[in-house]
Amino acid sequence: MRLNEISYNDAVPIDGYGPGFFRIGGKKIDGPVAVFATGVKSWGGYEDTDVLLAQAADLDVLFVGTGAEIAHPPKAFRTLLEDAGIGVEAMASPAACRTYNVLLSEGRRVGVALIPI
Repeated sequence: MRLNEISYNDAVPIDGYGPGFFRIGGKKIDGPVAVFATGVKSWGGYEDTDVLLAQAADLDVLFVGTGAEIAHPPKAFRTLLEDAGIGVEAMASPAACRTYNVLLSEGRRVGVALIPI
């Protein structure tokens, strides 16, 4: 079996998470956060769509980490992003972190908005 080291080019992967925080590119970030190939942004939760919409031209899919358990994001949140051409996939935050990292390593146009566990 051949194993290759994962390359993220200039993008920053999610290294880990825990109660109330995420570790991204070696830095601990408390609270909700949005991560894109272009960098890490503070995110204020479902009402804070500006930071997500600002990335619309560079995104095909946004994974929404809804915390420890999967939950449906508010309909208005999903509709606004989808109307801007961003696909929205909700999942528990741990799964969203893993999925983001895998697709980011493949060079996909993805982002993730995370609510801590």
